[in-house]
Parts: sequence; structure tokens; C-alpha cells
Amino acid sequence: MKKHEEEEKVYEEGARSYPEALNGGGSPVDSGSDYEDYSDDGDSEDYGSWEEDAESGEEGATGSGSDQDESEDGNSEEFELSEETQSGESDSQEHKGSVKTNNKGKLSNDHAQIDDGESEISESDRRAEESDSSEDEVPSRNTIGDVPLEWYRDEGHIGYDVKGKKIKKKERQDKLDAFLASADDSKNWRKIHDEYNDEVVELTKDETRLIRRLLKGKAPHSGFDPYPDYVDFFKWDDAKHPLSNAPEPKRRFIPSKWEAKKVAKYVRALREGLIKLDKPKEEPRFYNLWGDDPNSKDRAGHLAYIPAPKPKLPGHEESYNPSLEYIPTQEEINSYQLMYEEDRPKFIPRRYTSLKSVPAYENAVNDSFERCMDLYMSYRAWKKRLNIDPESLKPKLPSRKDLKPYPVTCYLEYRGHEGAVVSISTEASGQWIASGSADGTVRIWEVETGRCRGVWTIGEPVLCVSWNPLSELPILAIAAGQDVLLINTGMGNEEDQEKIKELLQVEISGTADEQPLVSWLQDDRHKHEAIILRHFKTVTSVEWHRKGDYLSTVTPAGESRAILIHQLSKKITQKIPFKLHGLPVSSVFHPSRSIFFVSTKKNIRVYDLLKHKLIKKLETGLREVSSIAIHPQGDNVIVGSREGKLCWFDMDLSSQPYKTLQCHSKDITNVAFHRSYPLFASCSDDCTAYVFHGMVYSDFNQNPLIVPLEILRGHVNSNGRGVLDCKFHPRQPWLFTAGADSVVRLYCH
Repeated sequence: MKKHEEEEKVYEEGARSYPEALNGGGSPVDSGSDYEDYSDDGDSEDYGSWEEDAESGEEGATGSGSDQDESEDGNSEEFELSEETQSGESDSQEHKGSVKTNNKGKLSNDHAQIDDGESEISESDRRAEESDSSEDEVPSRNTIGDVPLEWYRDEGHIGYDVKGKKIKKKERQDKLDAFLASADDSKNWRKIHDEYNDEVVELTKDETRLIRRLLKGKAPHSGFDPYPDYVDFFKWDDAKHPLSNAPEPKRRFIPSKWEAKKVAKYVRALREGLIKLDKPKEEPRFYNLWGDDPNSKDRAGHLAYIPAPKPKLPGHEESYNPSLEYIPTQEEINSYQLMYEEDRPKFIPRRYTSLKSVPAYENAVNDSFERCMDLYMSYRAWKKRLNIDPESLKPKLPSRKDLKPYPVTCYLEYRGHEGAVVSISTEASGQWIASGSADGTVRIWEVETGRCRGVWTIGEPVLCVSWNPLSELPILAIAAGQDVLLINTGMGNEEDQEKIKELLQVEISGTADEQPLVSWLQDDRHKHEAIILRHFKTVTSVEWHRKGDYLSTVTPAGESRAILIHQLSKKITQKIPFKLHGLPVSSVFHPSRSIFFVSTKKNIRVYDLLKHKLIKKLETGLREVSSIAIHPQGDNVIVGSREGKLCWFDMDLSSQPYKTLQCHSKDITNVAFHRSYPLFASCSDDCTAYVFHGMVYSDFNQNPLIVPLEILRGHVNSNGRGVLDCKFHPRQPWLFTAGADSVVRLYCH
């Protein structure tokens, strides 16, 4: 009963202070209430101001329908007892800052509303007394303990409750529904998904206020003072007496007996020699100029001192009676006379019966004099040797087992040509491969079976074959002599064939005033449609553009018309608008941009076809360039040379080679990149093909990784030539090689 009477007394005093706050006296704002915290955190939209509520008090007394709805939503005004009231503080401090409201609630001076507020407070307080537990003490309903939630990723439940039953996972909203819900709900920013209990928790206003204060670097509670006033507990204004009134002891005025005994002990130890003092070192007045002592500590006063090198000690050869294996024969002695003087041995061993019979050394005085002159006149300098483990200097390369797959063994051989196979090309789908030989024929093979599908007799030695990169246009370009033939291989469906027939039709036009660069002629000699591009010099290389409508040809003896670009759809030929510096070797289109690479015997120039300007010049430093290949990303280039060297260029890094590999003993005939795998290969006249792992990283701070993987052998040397061409399969890690022994080989992983 006494407790209830005290609580009623507290409520009555709070009710009296409430009208005073409305009338301008003793407002909660003055007492440092929670309103101050809300204003600090910038949450003025949710909490409003006391002045606005006081002005709108009359409207709240009338009570509209909207106000009733807001009271149902929990937004009506209410009174709460602060923690100080529960802990038994004074009644005057209990109600300061305990009145909370928002901008939607309305305050009034009506005593009827005050009575209603008192009844609500008493009812809420009674509920608080009945419940002993707080919100923090409520245990989580998920009882799996400290277990990673990843274990339940693939399960239908997320844990177990207190009774041991599985807690089913709730269906999560998709991103579209979550976005629409966040647009409709203004309080969605307060909701957080609890992964441990699989539920959505809404943060209260107090929790958001604490988070905002923490983000600003403030204390969580507004009442905390980080800089309190210092209170000196041992100093006050009315101090009259010291802390201690005890008199000074006698020991502070007489010498210490124990200190005297300690000093006497040290004096006795010094006299007996038990304690020795450090004596300063005396520097010697003279030092041995010809001494062999290499200790630099004794030469601290002579900074330029360097000990003389010691002569080689005599061994078994200098013995008066060496073993027979050290005595040279007469033939060896005669061969010494044919050597240069610096290569000739200084001493020839001889054998004597006794030490008395050994003659005096005829150059003893001369050698001693030269030794003294060397020590006196010769310049000596320190050479610091680094103790480095040779194994640490080797680059740390990954294991070849981790870099699989890559071609290792010969799986299939394609035989049928009578001459050396000069060039090969794979079809875009990877089902067919074309090969051109010096016997004047071109064959198409099925990759998996080795079956020859067709043979075209050209009549001249084939120098290059190249397949159109588009799978819907199976057109094969063949370079033989001065002609470039564009042949329909007869593959594809009917729609593709109709499109190819339209492309391979040449309209005969009237005679032009100017002589064309290339003559476009219709060829009816073959079974399928074909076009002849007749040049005025021998064509050595043909390369297609990635779109399949353009192709470039290289005629090294063509001077200004050495490199031409042809458009198949319009039957147009044009020169490149750049000046060639040297004899061209090959030309390649960029795999993704309008950039054109032109290779000469010494350098590689990179041009922009749209802007008509030179972008970069790559200095190879090689004797003669034989072939180039572009990485599928377009930023790296590999170059093969006639001296067996292979250079890797990183165009973003420098115009000089990033790596130069001396792998082949003879000329490199061709180099190639794989389209999808990090592989590149080179073939040479030494009848070998090297396969490398070449990983290019997207991070510009990390250099490309180059690892040699395998050396492929199997071709036979014919007329001094070995492997003449190599190409990768467009989809599989397979390598095709064409040899001078008229065989095409397929190497698989």
C-alpha cells in the first residue's frame, strides 16, 4: 500500500508540472530532456518541437478523427517515468525530460486530458511491474548456438527451437517487391533482416538515436560528459591541518648505517681487484704495413687499409716428386708451345729423386720484385660478395599440373599431301581444317576422324590458306602465286549457300581509265563458286577481319602496294594510307578494335584505321621478324624471328619486349595464340613446337605470367625444313602443326 501511495504521489506531481510546461514555466526543454537528444541527431521530423505542440493545444482538446487514428497507431502523446523515478530519486528530478511527444500529437490545458494521461501512466506502470524480464533478457528463439549459418544454406530450415523442432525458413521477397515495399513504407529504412532468427527487426527511435550518435563520434547517452570537472580530493579552501600530524622520525637526521656498510663493501672489492674498471685503449704508434691480418677493427684508424691478396699455395704439381698423373707427356709439352702466352701454364711439373737435386728457381728474384711492385703500385678495392642462394634467384613458377589442360601428345595424323604442307587454317566451329601444300593442292579434313572431305587443285604452290572467321560464311581464302582465290567450300545450310553465291559473284564492268590495284575475276574452274583477286606480285599472306567482310594481303615486292585491304561485299580494293618503312612480312587486324598491325623485318607498327595515324612502334631488336600474333584481348603481341627468338610485347607497358625467349635452335616459322585458353605456341625448322602458358591479368599492376609447358616433337626434317605452321583449335586446347614431311599432326591434352 505504501508503494502505491508513493507512485500516486509521483503521478500527481508529474501532472502538476505538465500544465506548467504548457504555460511557459519549467518546460522539459529547460531540464535537458530527451528532446535535446532528438534535435542533436537531426530527427526533428519524427519528434517535432514543444513550441508547436503548445500552440496547437486547443486543437488537440477538440479531438478530430485523424487524431484518434493517430492515437490508435501509437503516435498519441504519452507520459513515461524516467529511470531516475524507478531508482528512487527526488520527485522534482523524476519528471524532468520524461514527457515525450511527436509532431502529430496535440497538447492541451484541459484537466480532463491530464486525468486521462494519469490513468494511462498508471496502467502502463502496472504492466511494467507485472513483467520482470526486459527486452534484452528475452532469449533468441533459434537455439543452434554459435554455429555458422553457412551449414544451413542448402537446408530447408535454419535451426531448432527450444523443443528441438526445426525452424522452417521464410520465403524472402525478391528485389523488385522489396524495392516497391521500401517506396511505399516510409519506415522501411529502419528494418533490418536478422539472419540468425530469419526475421525482420524494426529499430526503435532510441536505437536509431544511439546509432546516429555513434556515427558522429559521440557518446551513446546524451547525459554522459566526456570532460568532467576535476575534483581535487586533497585540497579545499578551509584546510587548516596537514594530512598527518606525526613528528619527523630521527632516522631522517642521522647518517645511514647500512649505506656506510655498502660503500665499504665496494671499496674492499676495488682494492682486491674483484671489480675492474675499463681502461682506455692505447693506439699503437706503428703498424705492420705488409701484415696479413685482415681484422679491420685493428685498422680503425686507417680507413684506406686493404689487406693484400694471398698467393696460391703450392699443391701436388709443385712437389719435387709428384705422381705420374701430374707429369705431362712430350706431346702435351709440345702443344703448350702452340698456345697463347696468357693461356700457357706457368709451371710444368718435373720429377726429381731427392730435394737436393732440385735446381734453384731462375725467376725467383724477378717474381719477388714484381710481387713487391704489385703490392706497392697496384690499386686494390673492396669487392663485397653477396651470399645469395642460387635457388632464390629462379622465378617462382606454378606447377605444370596446375596449368592443365594443354596439348601433350600426338593424337591424329592427316596424310594425303605429296609436298610440304606450308599453311593450315581451322574453321570457326572447329569441325574442319584446311591445309595448303607446295604440291599445288588444298585439302579440307574433318578434325575428329581425319577424313579428307575435299581437294582443290590450284596449279601453283600454295603459300597461305585462311578461313573466314564467321561460321555462316564458310569461305576459304587461298594465296598461290599472284592470285588470291576466295572459294566456296560448300558447307552450311541453303540460306548460307545463297548468301555466299551472291557474295562470290563479280559483275563485269566497262574499262576504267585508271589501272585498278587488283583485278576481281570470276573463276569457273572449280565445282563451287570462286573469285580470283589477281595482284601484280606474289602474295605471301592473307588475313581476315573479325567481321568476315574485309581481308588484307601482303606482297613483299609490291612497294607502295605491298599491303592491300579488300572488301568482299563491295568488291573494292584500297591501299593503306601509311608509308611502309621496309619490306613487310605480315599484317594482322586487331581482334576487337579498328587497329591494324604491320610487321616489317625489324619493327612492328600499330596504326589506327579510323584516325589514319600511327599509334605505337614496337622495337623488336631482332635480326629478322618472321611472324606475329595478337592476344585475344589485343594488348599483348608475340613475335617470332629467324634467329629462333620469341619476344612478348606488353603494349600498355613499353615499346620494348617484356620477355625474350631463346627457345628454338633454328628459324621460327609461325606463332599463334589460343582464343579462349591462356596458351600460345611457336613452331620452328628444328622440327619442334613449343607450348607456353601465357596468362594476362586485368590488374595493370601485375605483369603477364609466361611458363613453358611442353615441347612437341614428331615431324621429320625434309630439305632442311621442319614445322612450317601451327594453329590452335578454336574451342579445345588442341594444336595443329604442318610439317615439311607432308603431314599435318593434331596434338591433344
